[in-house]
Amino acid sequence: MAFKPANNIQDLQYFGEFGGVNPSISDSSTYTFLSAKTMFDTFEGNADGCYLYSRHSTPSNLYLGQALAAMEGTETANVTASGMGAITAVLMQLCGAGEHIVSSRTIYGGTYAFLKNFTPRFNIETSFVDITKLDVVEAAITPKTKVLYCESVSNPLLEVADIAGLSKLAKKHNLKLVVDNTFSPLSISPTQLGADIVIHSLTKFINGSSDTVGGVVCGTQEFIDDLRNVNDGACMLLGSTMDSLRAASILKNLRTLHIRMQQHSYNGNYLAERFEKDGLKTVYPGLASHPSNELFKSMMNEKYGFGGMLTVDVGSLDKANALMELMQKRNLGYLAVSLGFYKTLFSAPGSSTSSEIPADEQKEMGLSDGLIRFSIGLDADIERTYTMMHACMKELEILK
Repeated sequence: MAFKPANNIQDLQYFGEFGGVNPSISDSSTYTFLSAKTMFDTFEGNADGCYLYSRHSTPSNLYLGQALAAMEGTETANVTASGMGAITAVLMQLCGAGEHIVSSRTIYGGTYAFLKNFTPRFNIETSFVDITKLDVVEAAITPKTKVLYCESVSNPLLEVADIAGLSKLAKKHNLKLVVDNTFSPLSISPTQLGADIVIHSLTKFINGSSDTVGGVVCGTQEFIDDLRNVNDGACMLLGSTMDSLRAASILKNLRTLHIRMQQHSYNGNYLAERFEKDGLKTVYPGLASHPSNELFKSMMNEKYGFGGMLTVDVGSLDKANALMELMQKRNLGYLAVSLGFYKTLFSAPGSSTSSEIPADEQKEMGLSDGLIRFSIGLDADIERTYTMMHACMKELEILK
């Protein structure tokens, strides 16, 4: 039977303490023990199912982790206070002083800044490569490399990683393949293609309401146990802990993710096709013109489409800013960073979410000043949205 991630979430059954249809929220920072020995065993990691302290785990966090592990098809998962909290903990757990990471060059600006500017303090170096060229990726691997890191669909250029191909390289060189799947939940299932660890920023599509920040690491029981270890676990010791109330809120929103992703993808595909017909330089994985369109098709869970992210290059930062301001004025979305909201969000990543990347490197990777990143919302009448966006572009003479 084909892997169906939404079914795995749907099949989980939780009851609240008093029979509620939602699990009870564990609103405690610490937990009691019936015996001192059980407390000792829990500190040593030898007491399954016992709760110690909320920085380690809580019932509410475990419920959410179980649901996300079911979605990604991993043994378990650990939720964190932010997407960066997940990314940094994983990389610090896997790499020590003198070791090396090979990363996609087009990744979220915060991740880029962490790898470029922060990990060198610990003598961990990173080579940034064109992740779409497997020969280039392999050439960057050294005897000190421990991790291949990429995003399923990259932020902001929407490059698509060949996860199965990268997995073969990782296995050949005894590396861990870590994939950030934030842009494509449900659409792509990285572990089914050979990824070892999957990360999400829960802040985005998974939560979907732009009211909280969160992250998750999905992987093997052994790796998640290592992250939580009280002696040397990066999640435990770096302290990026999700609050139980937030975990419960995200779990409720996760239940509608399959419906929302279908609408995000439908709307994204509709606008991308129209923009491209208008002559705009449009990038969207669902377009035949996208260089990795066939690759995405070969990896995707078809029901959930190509996602809600697209980019349009309008030629200059001045034009991009003018268009975004006018679209916001006309109530077509918000000039804001982040993604996955019910309303369309747009930003110029070169001067916002990717501003950590130096200008010369932005130019080299093809990130231009006039590029607008759209996170397409859940508009019920996407044809009307397009008509109004088209009118804004005509008014500003972006379309002749």
